[in-house]
Amino acid sequence: MRHTLQRTQQLSCTAETAWRFFSSPVNLAQITPPELNFVVLTQLKSHDIYEGLILDYKVSPLLGIPLRWQTVIKEVDPGKSFTDFQGKGPYKYWNHHHEFVPNDNGILMKDTVEYELPLGFLGEILHRLVVRKKLEAIFNYRYSILDRLFGTKNRTQ
Repeated sequence: MRHTLQRTQQLSCTAETAWRFFSSPVNLAQITPPELNFVVLTQLKSHDIYEGLILDYKVSPLLGIPLRWQTVIKEVDPGKSFTDFQGKGPYKYWNHHHEFVPNDNGILMKDTVEYELPLGFLGEILHRLVVRKKLEAIFNYRYSILDRLFGTKNRTQ
């Protein structure tokens, strides 16, 4: 079964500043909880993303067990949005759309994650017991870091 996690966050910065930060894969570790031991493994020649870019990571989401995760940048609308899709990793399906909408207060950042766990019924039980809460905690952490970095005005979930 596919699930959706949506978050919005007001950022007090310019569109250029938001795009520069979020479109650089090296900044992902900065907004990921430290206990996940998140590391970008791909040696990047540039900090810019582009369609077709393959990114390899190491992350320890449960019990400190390291997993490899690979995402592919599927769509890029420079300055406005991009989508990363899991190539290989712990999910049966993972599609994360990032959108940046200018407004009078700066940028409204919108995240929409569609995901599905493997293992059928067992995966659904894991989702209810662990995974949903873990994803929410990761995005809550991300929110707090971005609030410090970009002076967020208010939170909408």
